[in-house]
Amino acid sequence: MTARRCAAMLLMLLAFSGEVRGQVAPPGTDVFVAPLSRRDGVLVVGTPRNATSRPGYDNQPAFLRDGSALLYTSIREDAQADVYRYELATGAVTRVTATPESEYSPTPMGDGKSFSAVRVERDSTQRLWRFPMDGGAPTLLLERIRPVGYHVWMDDSTLALFVLGSPATLRIADVRNGEASVVASDIGRGLQPVAGTRGVTFVQRAPGGLLLREMRLLDSGPERDRYTVRTLGTAPGGQDFFAHTPDGDLMLAAGTRLLRLDPASSDGWTVVADLAAAGVRNLTRLAVSPDGRWIAFVAEPAAIP
Repeated sequence: MTARRCAAMLLMLLAFSGEVRGQVAPPGTDVFVAPLSRRDGVLVVGTPRNATSRPGYDNQPAFLRDGSALLYTSIREDAQADVYRYELATGAVTRVTATPESEYSPTPMGDGKSFSAVRVERDSTQRLWRFPMDGGAPTLLLERIRPVGYHVWMDDSTLALFVLGSPATLRIADVRNGEASVVASDIGRGLQPVAGTRGVTFVQRAPGGLLLREMRLLDSGPERDRYTVRTLGTAPGGQDFFAHTPDGDLMLAAGTRLLRLDPASSDGWTVVADLAAAGVRNLTRLAVSPDGRWIAFVAEPAAIP
């Protein structure tokens, strides 16, 4: 596969999902990690560490279930999007995939031995695949559902999918039968599982802005009458990158700030941290480790040791 074709595939994926608007190449981004704690009931974000610190595209962080490392997507000199692993304790980086295709949105699975990712196949089809964590041949998870942009696991067999289109749709899919149902339309890029539940948080466009909404499954299977949806609030500034803490806090990226959804606040949000002084700007994707001790985010390159 040529570098030109790989770049075209990347542009197609990002343009459909809203991450590129009129650009010919994806912006340079780094993955940062910072300690996360709670003092007297207040969330505290520690000093960020640049986990990637190199020119180019590093994005889409996702913590392993044991919290020891995170997976992320990286595009290197070969113009391929592959999955890499970053160890929190040592800072060691390992390449996980090295394929002719491109892989995006790596998401650890419940068995601890594999992860799912969106693969841009040789004919540009975007489908969801399972990859062994330690290498080996991948297997196709959902044959008929395409083009997939993002996904989260709601349980061991049920997925929430962002499926590209005009408009983009939220679909609930069952890997046991390959079926999926549309449960919401005109949604944003952010999908996040709700810890301890079979639920997912997403954003949906409405006349008043972006609504943050939560869907919870009531029973197994993707049937439309087996879920509930409630509105949590409005995403400030049209931002659609957010993450849950294990304790149930909802955090959102907005410029240089991390916000927390606070029902007691008059505008619904309070500032957890402003990272401008650390040289971080244009925060996007967020992820919180399962133990709640770390937060990862994506930002434009910054000079942080």
